Amino acid sequence: MIGWLIYNQDDALKNMSYIDWFIDEASYQNIHLDLIYRESLTIGIFNNKKMILHEGQIAEPPDFAVVRAMEPTLSMHLEACGVHVFNNKDISLMANNKIRTHDLVHSLGIPMVDTVYIRKPALPIHPPFPFPFILKDANSRGGKHVLFIQNQTDWEQACSNKAGTDFLLQRCNVQLGIDVRVFIVGKEIVGAVKRVNKNDFRANYTLGGSVTWYSLQDKEKGMIERIIAHFDFGMVGIDFLINENGEMLFNEIEDIVGSRSLSKVSNINILRKYVKLIKEKVTNQHSI
Repeated sequence: MIGWLIYNQDDALKNMSYIDWFIDEASYQNIHLDLIYRESLTIGIFNNKKMILHEGQIAEPPDFAVVRAMEPTLSMHLEACGVHVFNNKDISLMANNKIRTHDLVHSLGIPMVDTVYIRKPALPIHPPFPFPFILKDANSRGGKHVLFIQNQTDWEQACSNKAGTDFLLQRCNVQLGIDVRVFIVGKEIVGAVKRVNKNDFRANYTLGGSVTWYSLQDKEKGMIERIIAHFDFGMVGIDFLINENGEMLFNEIEDIVGSRSLSKVSNINILRKYVKLIKEKVTNQHSI
């Protein structure tokens, strides 16, 4: 079984230890996994046929691809060429657009903070929430392009500087700088961590937050299982905010989830579980 692990080159250089771990775990399960830079791939239609070119040459599609670039179009094209993609194109399209994610997850009856969808250039002069509130790009990731708007001046400045198109406004009547990330592989809740950042309203571990193991309560597991049952996940992180009563509120789904925080507080080998899932899904697909 042959797979591609696809990264943007800059991201790959920052994540070589993770990439090496991934390749090793695949080899332990008799899978040959190649690191492929996104910049080396050309996708499109040639002579009325969907094609994949690698370094300018027509490529034999692999059995599967793990896409670690935030590019739903790439996932869509690979699937059209017969490649089993993780996460699949539907998860990539959903998780990499926070508006689409909130809309779908809300339909499952999952609690979340009040959220407004807005689009540039139709940004309102007066925001729909009292200050302060959170402004996010719909395609933001890792805490980037997320702003804490404290007053009208902040709002007007953000409106004039924002280069994106679609945004979310969210009330911040939660415990700022604190969230819970739940790691999912397939239909399994692998574990959860609580992230705390005392110096920033964003709890992201990569932004300097601390992390501890989080033991999920039965009610919380039930809420997460409703989400898992609805989607065909490969490996994702589901993030929850914590309200003032200590209850979890849905925040986002991370498609290209890292596992540094989980590895820091546990001995769980999440990539071993992920590779096993990939092998089972690809094998079952080929046997049909």
